[in-house]
Amino acid sequence: MNKLKIAVDAMGGDFAPLNDVSGAIIAAEEKPDQLEIILVGKEKLIRDEILKHKISLRNLEIINADEVVTMKDSPVESLKTKPNSSISAGLDLVKQKKADAFISAGNTGAVMTASILKLGRIKGVGRPTIGSLFPTDKGKTMVFDVGASVDCKAVHLLEFAIMGSIFMKNVHNIDKPSIGLLSVGEEKSKGDNLTIETYELLEKSGLNFKGNVEGRDVLRGKVDIIVCDGFVGNVILKFAESVLDVMKSKFKSYAEKGFFHKIWVGMMYGTLKNVVLKDFDYQEYGGVPLLGVDGVSIIGHGKSSPIAVKNMIYKAEEMVRKEVNEKIRIELSSLTKESR
Repeated sequence: MNKLKIAVDAMGGDFAPLNDVSGAIIAAEEKPDQLEIILVGKEKLIRDEILKHKISLRNLEIINADEVVTMKDSPVESLKTKPNSSISAGLDLVKQKKADAFISAGNTGAVMTASILKLGRIKGVGRPTIGSLFPTDKGKTMVFDVGASVDCKAVHLLEFAIMGSIFMKNVHNIDKPSIGLLSVGEEKSKGDNLTIETYELLEKSGLNFKGNVEGRDVLRGKVDIIVCDGFVGNVILKFAESVLDVMKSKFKSYAEKGFFHKIWVGMMYGTLKNVVLKDFDYQEYGGVPLLGVDGVSIIGHGKSSPIAVKNMIYKAEEMVRKEVNEKIRIELSSLTKESR
């Protein structure tokens, strides 16, 4: 098995460079023969973090990048004003074939914008897409798009369905992923013009299209993939992220009501954490790929822990080894000729 080079944005996320470096070290230690990790960012800060671990790994490299894109920076402006940021430098490594993939828990908009402009799009892709996994009572459902493209045409949603199917088949081992189109009703005639036009394309696509699904179906596991534009998808994602915080807050408030309440919550918490809340934990999934760009770019949560960073690295490795981008290129060139 050939060794892959994964570039890590060491300055990305709320706890950089601590969590980024720690996660990279875990991956480097666990897969010394399969991975070489390139930490991109302020060299001194990165070295100081590595020294804390008191290790010397041959498969760990540092590339200096003096500038940092913050969460407050404009995605487009940051490319112009911070050309030597850890995001730009990391993606340049992929573009120059000096790295096989790039991961970042930094400014999502900046990572998406830089990935599209620096790596370009796979031929046949009009709009790249980013998806998010949602736990369901039957397993997992992935929603495409959740924010990469907020203003879409029907053909773009078709592309999301095609790319999402390839990703779910190769990364999540679902042989023929079922697809649903998010709408306000199950009937074919329901929805706005975009939804109705997309329905027609999906129906003719040859994909495993199951028709329209509604908002209540997202967590029911009715289909493996749900397609919508990025505006709607991002609203769903942000709402779902708030559910876990509300649940935790409710249990904390209940425990504070008295001694016996605290005991009851304590008894239930283990089961709740291991059975219910675990499925909502972003650490388990690491990050998600920006599908449609001509290179592997993985975007993670801003609060990514070392475990989440490690899993982002492994997700990048899987994308490369399973040649997901090449399969997207082949599928789009053949499947969409009749659909467009």
